[in-house]
Amino acid sequence: MRNERRHRRVPAAPLVLLLLAVAGCTGPSDAPAKQAGARSPSAAASAPGAGTPAGAPSPARVCAAPPAGPERAPAGAVTVDPAVVGDLAAKTESSPPRTTFWLRPGRHTLPADAYAQVEPKEGNRYLGAPGAVLDGRRTNQYAFGGTARGVAIRYLTVEGFVAPNNEGVVNHDMADGWVIEHARIQYNSGAGLMAGARQQLRASCLRGNGQYGMNAYKTGDTIKGLVVEGNEVVGNNTDDWERREPGCGCTGGIKFWAVDGADVRGNWVHDNRGAGLWADTNNNDFLFEDNVLESNDGAALIYETSYNAVVRNNTIRRNGLVEGRAAAEDGDGFPYGTVYLSESGGEPRVRARTDRIDVHGNLMEDNWSGITLWENADRYCNSPANTSTGYCTLLVKDTARCAPPAIAAAPLHDDCRWRTRRVDIHGNRFVHRPAAVGCTSACGRMAVLAGSGDRPEGSPYRAERVGEAITREQDNRWHDNAYVGPWSFVAHDTGRTLDVARWRGTPYGQDAGSTFDAGGGDGDDR
Repeated sequence: MRNERRHRRVPAAPLVLLLLAVAGCTGPSDAPAKQAGARSPSAAASAPGAGTPAGAPSPARVCAAPPAGPERAPAGAVTVDPAVVGDLAAKTESSPPRTTFWLRPGRHTLPADAYAQVEPKEGNRYLGAPGAVLDGRRTNQYAFGGTARGVAIRYLTVEGFVAPNNEGVVNHDMADGWVIEHARIQYNSGAGLMAGARQQLRASCLRGNGQYGMNAYKTGDTIKGLVVEGNEVVGNNTDDWERREPGCGCTGGIKFWAVDGADVRGNWVHDNRGAGLWADTNNNDFLFEDNVLESNDGAALIYETSYNAVVRNNTIRRNGLVEGRAAAEDGDGFPYGTVYLSESGGEPRVRARTDRIDVHGNLMEDNWSGITLWENADRYCNSPANTSTGYCTLLVKDTARCAPPAIAAAPLHDDCRWRTRRVDIHGNRFVHRPAAVGCTSACGRMAVLAGSGDRPEGSPYRAERVGEAITREQDNRWHDNAYVGPWSFVAHDTGRTLDVARWRGTPYGQDAGSTFDAGGGDGDDR
């Protein structure tokens, strides 16, 4: 699950609960002390969405004031008593499928056993009254598990559970068709929730979880038809997994793995350790639309070894400042992108709503850098550099075919590697103010590049072949964008930094029809 460009973990500044309180996401008075140790509040946290231009999306401020659930039990609902330990699990077990449960106000608990959990039946509905909390007491690993389909959880706070790394608290077993709405899933270890096919996560708060807000991964299967809409995803990865397991690639606000068809719209994803949104390995057909992505330590959006996506009308600001600065201070010359497309591209042979990666209509403002298109020449099916261990591309079903001598010839030469191709970047506004970012070098860059292939022996991608392909031959285009501030451009490899004239000239030919105001970054462009 690791991205080969080492989105490195860096020293973190203090106190996630302070961050969340300043963000208007005040936690309960007994929020677990274990969650201390995350980043300091940012301007985005103290003034959410401040300066959003007219027509840009507004943040989904869900955590501070979620809507209240029903004050009385709906007709026919089973009432759950917080004074009775395990009442929710017991009544779920004794009731038939498609039962509605109403949780009274108060703190509901499960038996004091690590594996005690609620196992819904098909079609069950769980409704929280105002002030209803399901509390794992730092004892229970999972809140809701099992394989029942069509379960709904609404108006309920779920906190204090201790799921292991890469596992989740809600929908632990990745059942299909779940709906989570107006929920607060917060201050848990592991991931706040997992995902199954056709899952809908709407208007919910994913806050201060130890690893991810959501881990959209289903063991041995593809998740189809995922909706993530109108949520606030803030302050996740409090357990700082990149420090505990360097290079694990297991952190951020939301991680997607092998998801086919996802609408991710209208979310406020901010102040997470690591990336905000990260789609990693054989994802396809994504729409990222009308989100506000700001003040995440790493990239706002990573789309890695995946296919066919639309990224439009998002506001993306102040991302990557922590990780970008740490890399620069280390002398790392790689252009760490705020939107980072790594071995990902458009592929007409994989069915989706687009056959490109179409990035348009976005405002990117005061991030560490801009958009980076990258390929690792050593990463392909059966290569030891393929960090998605055991996975091959969506174009090759039999991984064993990707071996010499067949891999050196068509079609396997192309189909055995994930390629960054058919990327169309247009109609965006890129604003870089060095004073706001706190940087005068190694930042404010756009990039299209690859590493030099050097392993293993017998690789058909050695030397500069992949660098030439991604830069000139794979239909990757910037055009008709507006730039404000002193931008620079990296092409082919990390040693080739270009000014605007060279970026637009032969042989690169990028940003036809774009405008450049190099001096505009010193003032207030809002």
